[in-house]
Amino acid sequence: MNIKARPNHDLYIRVLRRMSSEERLMKAFELTEFSRQLFRQGLRRRFPDLSEPELNKIFLERLVRCHNRNY
Repeated sequence: MNIKARPNHDLYIRVLRRMSSEERLMKAFELTEFSRQLFRQGLRRRFPDLSEPELNKIFLERLVRCHNRNY
């Protein structure tokens, strides 16, 4: 890990530990939604001419392809 990034990581862990279980769960949902929005924006930039239904189809196909790839 980058030496400079370590203090930020440590702070992040401390903040998470101070949160209640409910707050951590809500943060997980928030981060999931944020990452999906970024993913969708990236697809829109890559495929600017697609209709919303076509873009949504690609979005869902790619989510399925990467879901649980670590298992």
